[in-house]
Amino acid sequence: MPQNKSDFTRGGGRTAKSRLVSPVVKWVGGKRQLLEVITPLLPRRITSYCEPFLGGGAVLFSVQPRRAIIGDLNADLMTVYEVIRDDAGALIESLKKHENTPEYFYAIRDIDRDKERYRALSKVERASRLLYLNKTCFNGLFRVNSAGEFNSPFGYYKNPNIVNEPVIRAVSRYFNAGDIAFYSEDFALTLERVKKGGFAYLDPPYDPVSDTASFTGYNKGGFGRDEQIRLKQCCDEMTRRGIKFMLSNSATDFIKDLYREYHITIVKARRAINADAKGRGAIDEVLIRNYGAE
Repeated sequence: MPQNKSDFTRGGGRTAKSRLVSPVVKWVGGKRQLLEVITPLLPRRITSYCEPFLGGGAVLFSVQPRRAIIGDLNADLMTVYEVIRDDAGALIESLKKHENTPEYFYAIRDIDRDKERYRALSKVERASRLLYLNKTCFNGLFRVNSAGEFNSPFGYYKNPNIVNEPVIRAVSRYFNAGDIAFYSEDFALTLERVKKGGFAYLDPPYDPVSDTASFTGYNKGGFGRDEQIRLKQCCDEMTRRGIKFMLSNSATDFIKDLYREYHITIVKARRAINADAKGRGAIDEVLIRNYGAE
C-alpha cells in the first residue's frame, strides 16, 4: 500500500515524512549538505512543487510534496526515476548482478560507444547501468563528453553501495503515493507547466567562479551565461504569474547583479567533488528568492 498520501506541506496538519526517501544518485552540486540552510527559507506551505534541474533531488526528497513537476535535461537520469517509480523490483534485481571490478566497469561504461547497442537496452537496463556507474566511478562524478558518452574512470572502492534497496523502494512508494509528473525537456518548458500559487526550486549548473571552474559535463551541451540570463527571464515571468521561486547558484558578481532586485542570501557550501582535496573547502553560494520571510 502507498504510504504518506497526505498533502506533504511545511507546517502543521501532515503525517510524518519517510526518512528513507533520499537521493539515490550522487550528483554534481547536490544539495544534501545545504538542506539545513535551504529548509528554513522555503515557503511555509508548498502545495505544488516544481524542480526542472532535478539532479539528485535532495530538496525534493526532503520536502516530499504530494504534487510535483520534476525534470532534468539528462534523459538517462529521468529514466532512472521513471524505473524506480514503475519497476523498482526489476531494477533492484538488475543492480545485484553488477560486479565491482575495473574490467566489468569499463565494459558497462563503454556500452554507449555503440549507439545501436545502447538503444537496444531496456529502460531497466539503462537505469541499472547509470546507478552502477554512479556508485562505482571515481568520486561519484557523472560526466559525459561532447558525444554524450559517459567518461568518468573506475573508482576502485572496496564496498560501494550499488544496491540501496531500502531507499529505492521508499522513493518508489513516494512517487506512487502522490501526483508526480516527470519530464526531460528544456527548463523553460517545465516552468511553463507551473500554475499560479506554485513553488519552483531551481538548481541550474552554476556560473563558474573562475575560467577553469566550469563544470557542465553531466549533460552534453553546456550552460553558459546566455542560459543564465534566459533562466532569469523565466524567474521574472514566474514572479509576474504569482509563482514563488528559490534559486541556488554561485556567488559571482554576475549572478548577484543579475538577480539584484530579488532577496539574496549568501551561504557557505563545501565542494564535494574535486580530484584535489585542497579544492574542497567552503565557498560562497547564493540562495535567491522572490519572496521574503514567512
